Amino acid sequence: MTASELRTRVINEIEFVPDEQLVPLYVFIHYFRLGLEKEQEAGGEDIMEFAGCWKDMADEDFQEFLAEIEQRRHRPFYFRQHIGQSLIQRLDSLLP
Repeated sequence: MTASELRTRVINEIEFVPDEQLVPLYVFIHYFRLGLEKEQEAGGEDIMEFAGCWKDMADEDFQEFLAEIEQRRHRPFYFRQHIGQSLIQRLDSLLP
């Protein structure tokens, strides 16, 4: 199946989605696309520039760094679970 055929099938499926579910579907598709754009901007080769950059870091600093990374990783999930639901509810309330 070509990309064009698949795109047509996706659009056809959207036609069968009930009107009251279009806002959550739109939010999902929109943020999915934005996530893909972010991945493309980041690029995979750039990460190799950082290989070994923590080897001279003191253990205490490294532990603080790891804790901060873990905290940052939880933030997107918090948004998705709490704020994202609130956004969808507000968008739902705008529909006639």
